[in-house]
Amino acid sequence: MGRQVSWLFCYFNKWVRQDISSEELTHLWRGTCCGGARATATVEVPMKLSSELVHLGYNAGMVVHTLHFAGSRACAEDEKLRALAEIRGLQGQIPGLLETWVGVNVSPRSRGYELGGVMKFADRSALDAYGAHPVHQKLLQWLMPLIDPLEVDFEA
Repeated sequence: MGRQVSWLFCYFNKWVRQDISSEELTHLWRGTCCGGARATATVEVPMKLSSELVHLGYNAGMVVHTLHFAGSRACAEDEKLRALAEIRGLQGQIPGLLETWVGVNVSPRSRGYELGGVMKFADRSALDAYGAHPVHQKLLQWLMPLIDPLEVDFEA
């Protein structure tokens, strides 16, 4: 059994597997390749756990952490900017945190989520250590009362 996925998901998986750089993914995302036209083709991807896809180049130990924030109250612009800056600032302070992307949501289908991000961790133990890390806990102290968070973590 398979499912249809967009070209972006395919490129995202290549980034997770480190087949393409963050810059290349950004370039593709912005649609600057192919004269600015985005591809519309879909591909068939088998529904398997990433641990079953090691032979295809997946790093079964790597974990991707996605975060999405909706304001539980009207967040001031400076609070949003502070959140973005402090989340970006976690890079280099948390062992096993390999990459961090975070920004303001631009999708019209966001269902109220204003900020989003992706973090790539070396493995599950690095993700677990991130949750309890003092720098992360300091961020959560002021941020959690302001947001309604949604997080999704998966092996890549």
